[in-house]
Amino acid sequence: MAKNNNDWKNRLNVVYSTNPDFSYDTEDVEEAETLPPEKQLLRIQLDKRNRNGKSVTLITGFTGKEEDLKNLGKILKTKCGVGGSSKDGEILIQGDFRSKVLEILKKEGYNQTRII
Repeated sequence: MAKNNNDWKNRLNVVYSTNPDFSYDTEDVEEAETLPPEKQLLRIQLDKRNRNGKSVTLITGFTGKEEDLKNLGKILKTKCGVGGSSKDGEILIQGDFRSKVLEILKKEGYNQTRII
């Protein structure tokens, strides 16, 4: 039995084509290469919006692969002793740990970090 490559998810936004040579675009998104720590421009800020009055330390500006972002987030959460999340180029640390996060990032080699 031959496997037919007719998966509807691969051809979103295309209903029908009369072109016999037409191929569906799958739009594979490539992740950017992770910049070395000394070239990363990270910004640390306190955020309270849409969090029911609870504050979180927000680290933005990370450029690189999602795996490297999660590893950095894990290091920060472990050294601060709190929870958080890492996704979409942002790291959330529960609580106000701006100065501690800045110290940790400097020790990890992220020299161009600043608190906003």
